[in-house]
Amino acid sequence: MNWKYYCTCLIIFISCLKLQAQSPIDNRPNYIKNPALPAFKLILTDSSLFTEKLIPKAEYTCIVYFSPDCGHCQYEADQMIRKMDSLKQVQFVWVSYRDFNDIKAFGRKYQFDLYPNIILGRDPEYIVPAFFQVKFTPFVALYDKNKQFLKAWESGVEMPELLQFIHKK
Repeated sequence: MNWKYYCTCLIIFISCLKLQAQSPIDNRPNYIKNPALPAFKLILTDSSLFTEKLIPKAEYTCIVYFSPDCGHCQYEADQMIRKMDSLKQVQFVWVSYRDFNDIKAFGRKYQFDLYPNIILGRDPEYIVPAFFQVKFTPFVALYDKNKQFLKAWESGVEMPELLQFIHKK
């Protein structure tokens, strides 16, 4: 009886090893596994609904996940606005999960409404940070004109680096 039991356990163990070898766990972030722009729904500062399908055509789409009270996010917004003349071919989508009034105040502070290539909204379903597995803000992801992933900066991007990246493509 013991011999049959040990053989059965050995067969099960070997089968599990083979199964593990055939299906490794893929820990890569979703934006690497699936290079298409993710589906999401935002509430814009005017309270209208916005999805990824409504993003205007542009050479690049830049998703910026931020927190209104984050100093690095404020720096990112300030530096982006200063270089906006050189960033007209980029459609920016600034997304946060935070309080709606804080998001609106952030947009007013940096005068986002003056730039047609900036969209600002709240992600009430937490889709964007979950898809990108955001650990730090600002998180910046850049997509090409076909809405295919190009590059991510997990702790924000310096504007000279972004400019160099989009002008060498």
